Amino acid sequence: MRWMRAAGRGLLVLAVVMTGYAVSGVHADDSDAAGRGPLTLATAGDLTGYLGPLLQGWNRTHPGERVTLVELPDSADETYAQMVTDLRGGDRSRFDVLNIDVNWTSEFAAAGWIRPLPRNHFPLDTFLPSVVDTATYDGHLYAVPYVTNAGLLLYRKDILDKEGVPPPRTWAELEHDAKTIAPKYGLDGYAGQFLPYEGLTVNAAEAVYSAGGTILGDEGERVTVDSAAAREGIGFLARGFREGWIPKQALTYKEEESKDAFQDGRLLFLRNWPYAYAVASAQGSKIAGKIGAVPLPGRDGPGRSVLGGSNLAVNTHARHPDSAARLIAYLTSERVQRQVLTRGALPPVRAALYQDPALVRKFPYLPTLRAALGAAKPRPKSPHYDQVSLVVQAVVHDALTGQQTPAAAVRRLARELDAVARR
Repeated sequence: MRWMRAAGRGLLVLAVVMTGYAVSGVHADDSDAAGRGPLTLATAGDLTGYLGPLLQGWNRTHPGERVTLVELPDSADETYAQMVTDLRGGDRSRFDVLNIDVNWTSEFAAAGWIRPLPRNHFPLDTFLPSVVDTATYDGHLYAVPYVTNAGLLLYRKDILDKEGVPPPRTWAELEHDAKTIAPKYGLDGYAGQFLPYEGLTVNAAEAVYSAGGTILGDEGERVTVDSAAAREGIGFLARGFREGWIPKQALTYKEEESKDAFQDGRLLFLRNWPYAYAVASAQGSKIAGKIGAVPLPGRDGPGRSVLGGSNLAVNTHARHPDSAARLIAYLTSERVQRQVLTRGALPPVRAALYQDPALVRKFPYLPTLRAALGAAKPRPKSPHYDQVSLVVQAVVHDALTGQQTPAAAVRRLARELDAVARR
C-alpha cells in the first residue's frame, strides 16, 4: 500500500487564534515568533506510507518549524505503551504532537498529558458530527479529529450476485448466508478481528451496540453492560464460533490477517475497516472487482460500528505549542484531508469530502461509509480505558472459546468493569 507521494505545499488558509497559540496563516519561516520552532509528531506505524511525504509539504514551507516524524509500532497496544511511557516523563517528553487513537483521548486528558483546546477556535462544524465527540472529555475539547473510521461488512459480490441474494442487513441474514452459501463455494462464512487485543474490544462493542446495548456511561463512572442486549450481542459471536460459520482461525485474526483471508478468497464476509476494501480492490488482488461493502448488520437491521480513527493532540509539555497548533490546523485543512484519503486510503473528518463526485468515483464505498459513520458510536469512554479494554478482551475471548456462556461472561464483565470504575 505504499503508493504515497509528497503532498502539496502552502495548504493552510484557515485562520485560527487560540488561547496560548496563534495560528494566523502559513508563512515561509515564522520560527522566531513566540512558541514556534521544530516539532516531533508521534504516530503509530504508517502502514500506507503516506504521512512522511505529506509532512514534507509542511517542512518545505516551514523550515523553522520542521516536523520530525516518529513512527511507533503498528500495534495499537504497543504504540499506547510507548506513548504513555514517554508522556509520564513530563517535561522530558520527546513528543510535541500526538496522533492518538480516538479512544485514548479521555485517558490522556484525565491524566493531564494533553492540553485542552478552545472548541470555538476550530472549524468543527465542517467535520462529521460523530467524530467531534471522540475528541472531547468532560465537556472540553482536548484534541482535533484527524482521520475517522467505521467498520464495514465486506462481501463477495460476485458470489451473492450469482446466488441472487442481496447483502445481509441483519444478523439472521448474515448467519443464514454464512451457513448455506459459503460452503457451496468452499469458503468460510464470516470473520472479524478476534485475537485478544484492541480489535476484539471493537468487535465486541459493535456487537453490543448493534443489539441496542451499551457498556459504560457517564464518562466511565457507570457500568451499563449487564443487559439482554449485551448477552445477545456476545451470544451472536459465540454462536458463530460454536456452530462453525466463524472459523476457529479467526481467533488469531487482527486487521491484516483477516484482510488477507478475505483477499485470498477464503471468506464470504468480513468485518474490517475501509482500507481493507481499498487493498482488496487494487490491481493484482485475487478478488478485485468482485467485492462490495455495506454497513454492519445488526439484530433487527443495519447495526452500529465503533468509531475508529485518530485525533491530534498537543502534549502539555510541548516545546513549541504555537507551531503544534499550526501543524494540526494544516493536517486538518480540507486540502490535506483530501490527500489523507487519496494518498493514504484513510477516511477524512471533513464532511464535504464524502459528497465530492470525483472522490466517490474513486472510492465507491464513501456513501456507505458516510452512513456507517452517522450511526457509529465511540468506544466506551473512561479515564481508565486501557484497563477497560483489557477486561473486555479477556472476558469476551472466554465467551468466544466456550469457556463461559455469554450470560456468565456478561455478568463477569459487569463485575470487573465496576472494579475498574471504582479505582
